[in-house]
Parts: sequence; structure tokens; C-alpha cells
Amino acid sequence: MPTIFDMVNSKNIATYYTSTPSNTIPYLGATLFPPKKKLGLDLKWIKGSKGLPVSLQPSAFDAKATLRDRIGFTKIETEMPFFREAMRIGEKDRQELLRLADGANEAYIMPLITQIFDDVSTLVSGARVIPERMIMQLLSSGKIRITANRQDFDYDFKLPNSHKVTLAGTNKWADPDSQPVQNIQAWIKTINTDTGATISRAICTTKTWGYLLTHPSIRLDMNPLGGQNVIMTDTMLEEYLRVKLKLKVAVYDKMYALQDGSTHQFFPDDYFTLIPDGNLGNTWYGTTPEEADLMSGATSAEVSIVDTGVAVTTIKEPHPVNVETIVSEIVLPSFETIDNIFIAKVN
Repeated sequence: MPTIFDMVNSKNIATYYTSTPSNTIPYLGATLFPPKKKLGLDLKWIKGSKGLPVSLQPSAFDAKATLRDRIGFTKIETEMPFFREAMRIGEKDRQELLRLADGANEAYIMPLITQIFDDVSTLVSGARVIPERMIMQLLSSGKIRITANRQDFDYDFKLPNSHKVTLAGTNKWADPDSQPVQNIQAWIKTINTDTGATISRAICTTKTWGYLLTHPSIRLDMNPLGGQNVIMTDTMLEEYLRVKLKLKVAVYDKMYALQDGSTHQFFPDDYFTLIPDGNLGNTWYGTTPEEADLMSGATSAEVSIVDTGVAVTTIKEPHPVNVETIVSEIVLPSFETIDNIFIAKVN
């Protein structure tokens, strides 16, 4: 008869997570900053402008994993951003599982096991959110700010001041007298003149896209004889920008939730970021303590790695009979091409 330890272990959890189709769809940031793995996470590997290392403020050492029920945030410790959360099978779930296992009826056991795996998968899904938030902060500000559990990390990747702008007054894109197309042309020229890079893509949200979709100057340019009568569609604007500016815009509205239940967009409204083709950097995963010290199998812990560097650890607790699952990661993007982007706050 299978025991709780046979069913709830890191290998089974990892297999369940990776076999769920929705978990194989990458975030936008993951396609621009593909994942890479290295031992540890020395900051000399984390590059910003002109390939120089990125510095950060100091923080605390040696902290125990923060336990949670279903939803929560993470504990950050050591010099690098180290994220770790834990979940323990509750008393009620454990007793129900043992009762069903005693009946040796898999048809009754598996739904509960699936529920447990779904809950634990939320920890792994939360681990995916961390690098995406970092990347979208970089693409909208050139910096990463992490604040949690009385810890503060500030990473400044040194975006050139000439490659960022905040529009004001009638220059804001929500103003009908603004000139968004001319703005974009000027920003593209700035990057090309300064670095030789060719801008081919942009990122914004639906709200920011809406400024372009309804802008009278764009409608007039599309139909000089009756611009105000143009009923603009997303497809028409996409084609217009492709022909006029050789630009493809990704409208990115994906969201994440925090422990307090609030929801947030990865990429903020009112920002328009121009980027060149190809990869912009890498998402570096370091070796967590769980991977470094517990994968040998010499302890009661079992460790499996998913998503390049996310460690899923299960620890057997014989009294009371229990399984604690810990998900941890050390992760930080590099941004060697930050000089080749332009960030505009357009409203």
C-alpha cells in the first residue's frame, strides 16, 4: 500500500508541474531573457550597461523558510535575491489521505493527491513570477527594486539618461495635439545614432496601445481625406506601425497577485519601451542551498529541479507523519544590451 511519502515527493510534484500544459507557456520576459544556470550567483556575472557588474545594497543572512497555507510572498536572504517558500500538508488533508490510503482505493486517493499537487504547484508558479517581475521592472525603469520582509534590494543597471524620457503637457500621448509617431521616430534614431542598434520591437499595455489606436494624427495619416472617419482596428494599427516605422508592438497585459490579494500588471500602463531584435540578456539561476546540499540523498529530503533553476524539496517528518514542501530559487537577470533600448513614459 503506498504511503504519504511514496505519493507526495519532489519527483512526483515536479513531474506533475511540468506535465501541466499551462506551465509550459513562457512569459514574455522569459522569451527576451532566456534562462541560464550557473553555480552560485556571483554578481560579477550580472551585467548591466556596457557589460559592467551591477551593485546592490546589503541585506540579511541566514533566514528560515517562511511557511504559508496557500498564498504568500517570499523570504529574501543573503547577498543575492534568494526566494524560498514552504507548504506543509495540513492535519485534515493528512488524515484524509491516510484514511483513503488505508482503503487502498486509488480512485479515491488520486483526487486528493491532485489537490495537494495543485496547491504545491502554486509555489512553483509563484517562483516563475519573480524573474518576470524583475524583467518588466528593467524594461520599464532600467532598475530592479525588491522589498519584502523588511529587506530592500536596489539594482541599478545604468540605463543612459538620454535613453529615457517622460512626456509632459501637450506632448503626452493622451493629448490630441501630441505627435506619437514623430516621438517614436526620434527615439529610434537616438538609439541607432548612439549604439548602431536597430529598433524593431516595442512593449506596452492595452491602455498605452489605446492612445495610438485613437490618435487623430495616425488616423489622418492613414486617410488624409477623411482621417476622423477611420474606424481603427488593432490589425490596421499593427500594419501601419510595421510599414511606417518597421516596428512590431507586443501588447502585454499579463498580471500577478500578491499575498494581500491585490493584482498587478507585470508591465505598467503609460510606458512605451523600444527594444532591438534578439535576446536582450539572460535570466540567471544560481544554485540554491537545497540543490547544493540536499540533492545527494543523504538526508530525509528529496530535491528536483524545474524551470532551469527552481528547486522543489520535500522533507519527510515521521512524527507527526507529515511532508513539507519547499520551493526556492536564486535568480537575477543580466541586461548586457540595456544601452540599446529606449523607455518612454508617454502619459
